[in-house]
Amino acid sequence: MSKGIEFVNITKRYGTDSSAPLVVKGVSFEVEQGSLTTILGPSGCGKTTLLRMIAGLESCTSGQIIMNGKDVTTLGPAERNVSMMFQSYALFPHMSVIENVQYGLKMSGVAKDSAHSRAAEALKNVGLVGYNERLPSELSGGQQQRVALARALVLEPGVLLFDEPLSNLDARLRREMREEIRAIQQRLQLTVAYVTHDQSEALAVSDQIIVMNAGLIAQSGTPQDMYERPQSEFVAGFMGEAMLFPAQAQADGSVALGPLRLTPRQSAPQGQVKVAVRPEAWHIHRDGAGLAATLKKSSYLGSFYEYTFDTELGSIFVVSPDLTDVLSVGTEVVLDLADHGVSVVKAQ
Repeated sequence: MSKGIEFVNITKRYGTDSSAPLVVKGVSFEVEQGSLTTILGPSGCGKTTLLRMIAGLESCTSGQIIMNGKDVTTLGPAERNVSMMFQSYALFPHMSVIENVQYGLKMSGVAKDSAHSRAAEALKNVGLVGYNERLPSELSGGQQQRVALARALVLEPGVLLFDEPLSNLDARLRREMREEIRAIQQRLQLTVAYVTHDQSEALAVSDQIIVMNAGLIAQSGTPQDMYERPQSEFVAGFMGEAMLFPAQAQADGSVALGPLRLTPRQSAPQGQVKVAVRPEAWHIHRDGAGLAATLKKSSYLGSFYEYTFDTELGSIFVVSPDLTDVLSVGTEVVLDLADHGVSVVKAQ
């Protein structure tokens, strides 16, 4: 499969002083053509800087950027065949929906009739047939988001970039729009780089996730790799609500976590390790062997319960889908672990 985007040992520092700190520190990655890669990480990790360098809005200090087989390292935004959708929709309030969508085409010299028909097709692609003459102020937040997406799509970019596109929407609309973006990306086979700080959003839309930390790639891989097979404490803790526990890797390949014995998917060298456990990986039993636990807090969230237990390993947060055997505070139970949602990583 051909490469839509290639970063080759890219660095970035702001300013011309060579002593200025690097905000991106020798980053290399690839985005396959027709796939969606999410760049994920905490504030200040360098993810938005990477996106702006793909767009040509920032120049790299060193390294090479290749898009669709062409070296674009020194090219400006207009020469890169890239569209970018920002956190703020930036719609023109005095223009109708169709005028907003065709604006970029008109500025590029596309004939009026062609621009109008292409804009109408783009609005159809995002489910906004019949909205051509409305003003942005007459639309909901989700509809404005769709107009901004149509405006990016209508330019038929080689690469489409999203910078925190859903952060201004409520939870239900975020879910709907991430599904819509993913469906459009797959249907049109778009090459997409997507920046977010929301882990669930990244898991839902991505072919590949790149987790950034302090200007470096902490880990990259499929959503399943990142969630089920984190390679460090940082990635394990960042991808979801994993709790980290000190543990001991044994000579026979097992790992001792208090009274529990685990058999990790990948063998760990004998000695101190950390076990990352997702809250849904704990199983609760009324009796039997395992980790003794006493319930301290309970919260009902409709389709599941959130429990906090006291144990010899410390406080443990558990998500339980069992709505029939509801525990009351003070109940003593036994915990053990599922095969999924448990990872062994190096102790840092």
